[in-house]
Amino acid sequence: MRKLSLLWLLILLALAACGGGGDETAADPAARAVESYLTAKVAGDEDALRAGLCSEMEAVLERELRPFESVADARIEGMRGAADNAAAASPQTVRCTGQIVATYGTEDTTFPLAAYRAVEEDGVWRWCGESQ
Repeated sequence: MRKLSLLWLLILLALAACGGGGDETAADPAARAVESYLTAKVAGDEDALRAGLCSEMEAVLERELRPFESVADARIEGMRGAADNAAAASPQTVRCTGQIVATYGTEDTTFPLAAYRAVEEDGVWRWCGESQ
């Protein structure tokens, strides 16, 4: 029993040392916020969109909620976001790779992910529009 417990402890330590699977965005809260927002947008999750939207952009919630509602299949492929300088203060520019794939009828249309602005409001990072 003691050997089994020691084995589990070693496995947990190894996973922690590897970042629990290599998620680079774990230390990049601005990138995590943008990725979460884009995921909610594609899913049409109004509550998550509202929670992830900065106060400056609250007036565009309806516009952000609607782009994929008439699409049979919308998904994000290969998304990876990274802030230009994750250690810097708000606002941040988060550059994302990957694409949104939406099926209109029988045809897939792709929308490449781009650069987005993220701001920290009341200790929470939020999506705040596109960036250069």
